[in-house]
This record gives sequence, structure tokens and C-alpha cells, in this order.
Amino acid sequence: MSKLSPASVLSRKPSSKVKDKTAVVDLERYVPAYLTWIANKLSGGASTAYLNAFNVGIETWRLLVLLAIEKSLTAQAISRTIGMDKSSVSRAFKSMQLRELITIGLDHADGRLRVATITPKGRALHDEILELAMERERAFLSILNDKDRESLICLLRRLHDNLPVVEKATQEYLALHYPKSGRRRANVDNT
Repeated sequence: MSKLSPASVLSRKPSSKVKDKTAVVDLERYVPAYLTWIANKLSGGASTAYLNAFNVGIETWRLLVLLAIEKSLTAQAISRTIGMDKSSVSRAFKSMQLRELITIGLDHADGRLRVATITPKGRALHDEILELAMERERAFLSILNDKDRESLICLLRRLHDNLPVVEKATQEYLALHYPKSGRRRANVDNT
């Protein structure tokens, strides 16, 4: 059995078929693979650096970023914004509260919702990590000129805004080709 790495896979000739005529993904052109690889490697590198230097994982950093901007947010709002699982946000909130990086209180408008608010200690930690985060972004984008950077940001924003279309197309495809998939999910959730 051969070991696969992005370099070894991408160095092969592009092909959409294997010898037995089974379709495969052309990884040299499959955008979700590149986005995943980049995100995973950036997150992994950042997480290692932030843990070593600041004793903070990537999830805590992501929450500090949002709370530094908005001051107070609910787990639901964070989940909607960055796509982080709500239970992961809640676990991170508990850890951050223990470290006195945030306080948690009830939402004034809806007393059922819990709201996290960044503390001065949390803001100071954010500001410390921010310098390293911005250096990582600078190094990452250093191969692009200003015009390319602006184009990349514009394209990424457009792709992000198009995600609801992807989810709708996914549901339509599943309904047409795998009509029982919704029932399978309901059965898993009910067990």
C-alpha cells in the first residue's frame, strides 16, 4: 500500500478515471481539497504556536477574535459566523471563563440566552496573540501582490456567501438520488 501525501498525489498525472473505470477526484483541480488542506495546515500551525507561546488553542483564539470585535456574543451567533459547532463554542466558553478571559451572563433581550463578554485579561491576551496572527497572515500572503490579495479576498468572500447555494444543491441531490438519506439521519439522531 502506498503512502499518500498532497505532494505525491499532486505530482501524478491528472486523471479522472482509474484502470477499472471508477471515477476519482482530480486533486490538482478540486478546490475543496485545496481549501481544506490550507485551512488544516494553517490551523494546525497556528494552534501549535499559540499553545506553545500563550497556552491557548485555536478555538479560544477564534472566539477571542470575535469577542474583541463585538465585545459580547452568544454561542449561537458565533456558530453562525464561523461555522464552529455550538457545543464546541460552549466548551470553549467554559474554559475561557475559568481562565477569566470572558464573563458569561444572560442576554438582556432574551433571558434564556447566555452571552459571553471579553474581559480586560481576555482583551490583553487577544492583543498579544494578534501580533503573531498578523505575522502569519503576512507570511502566508507574501507571494501575492496587492492586487492579487484584493482579488483573493473578494473571491473568498464570494465563495463564502455562496455556501447556502451549495447546501441547497446538496439537499436537492440527496433528495433525488438518495431519498432515504434524510430518514437515516433522523434514525441516527433518535437513537
